[in-house]
Amino acid sequence: MEIKKNVPSSLDKNSKSRLIVDMLTRIVVHYGLWFTEVRHQMGMEKALEVLDNATQKSVAIGLKRFSDVLDFEIEDGLPKALLDMDDEKRQALMGAVAKNWLVNDGLWFQSIENDNGMNDAKRVNDSCWAQFSPYEAFAIKKFLKLDDECGLAGLKKALNFRMYSLINEQSFVDEDPQSFVFQMNDCRVQSARKRKKLDDYPCKSAGRVEYEYFAKAVDKRIKTECIGCPPDNHPKEWFCAWRFTMKNQNNG
Repeated sequence: MEIKKNVPSSLDKNSKSRLIVDMLTRIVVHYGLWFTEVRHQMGMEKALEVLDNATQKSVAIGLKRFSDVLDFEIEDGLPKALLDMDDEKRQALMGAVAKNWLVNDGLWFQSIENDNGMNDAKRVNDSCWAQFSPYEAFAIKKFLKLDDECGLAGLKKALNFRMYSLINEQSFVDEDPQSFVFQMNDCRVQSARKRKKLDDYPCKSAGRVEYEYFAKAVDKRIKTECIGCPPDNHPKEWFCAWRFTMKNQNNG
């Protein structure tokens, strides 16, 4: 019987290094496909439950395996180097992760737009936000230990922990105990377009999905209203603004 050689073991260091990055990318894609298929077959609630269970185990196993190979310590379930890092650098790393998330979002959009045009890119983008917003709300609620009926106070906390909060400038305007307005005062995407003397990107269709789905996932009683979002005209003080209102329980 012929024993086949492990072909990757014969690669040079550059090729092996590139293969490792490629393999990590495959893990990310496979992970996302699992979540997508569970959501498709069993619904979002079940998909989030399975994701939470699988992720806790996956991260622990992965970190242990990588730490054995790369010789780094684990403390409280986290790389000790991350815990020991200077806080300024740790904050910079958080910003870098958030910026990379936004860049990836834009690269996916542009890849579709370049081949299929703006309409198809926006259609896929809006559908993606319909899935990502509930997930991000779920992840933040778990991180902050927020109840399902955390109300407007909980929504404010959650909005401050979105990826966007690390790269954009945002603010809250309280109107009354039952509502507040959220403003995106500086948007990294729109500001970049402004510097290039381009019109605002018309993100209203995505924003309607993004903010409404996020708010409902935080607390299903919260109603979302768009005050203004490109292509709407807007003041210099903000690019988009959204009103969140706690529904009157008596009126449904």
